[in-house]
Amino acid sequence: MDPYNSADARMPVQQPPALPPANPYAAPAARIADAAGNDDYVKASRGARLGAVMLDGLVVAVPAMLIAILVPATSGGTAPSTAGMILLMLFGVGAIAFVAMQLVLLHRHGQTIGKKLIGIRIVRTDGTRAGLGRIFLLRSFVPGLIGAIPLLGPIFSLVDILFIFGEEQRCVHDMIADTIVVNA
Repeated sequence: MDPYNSADARMPVQQPPALPPANPYAAPAARIADAAGNDDYVKASRGARLGAVMLDGLVVAVPAMLIAILVPATSGGTAPSTAGMILLMLFGVGAIAFVAMQLVLLHRHGQTIGKKLIGIRIVRTDGTRAGLGRIFLLRSFVPGLIGAIPLLGPIFSLVDILFIFGEEQRCVHDMIADTIVVNA
């Protein structure tokens, strides 16, 4: 700006802003209330969780044991008979239907058949519904992959189970998925 030039003299002088510009890296100044604390939920007892897992296992184990007894009994020789093959196929179809039903129940309600019978369900630590991806991938698939690693897997599986005796009553798979098991 040239002070001797009359054209520049007529231009308004820009005033600095009254307040300094906001720092985009500053922490928010507003107080934020907790949306839903996990105080609203009562954590499921260790016994309830164990009972639910056992009921889920029985739904599969009892038909599997019956098949293991009936297939050799129906075959006269070394190869399974036609009736034995039909039993095996029925068990396979039933197992697929059971897994599909468990996934639907987990997706909709956060419960398996055993959890529904016992009256517990899986939620996020903030109390919101845990999605199927979180429940299946993070609670089951990732720990299953780690559990399949030779030497490390059995140790991880044992530690995963023993963590339920901690103060938080959460297994390692609960911590990986950021979930808790509460009374329904």
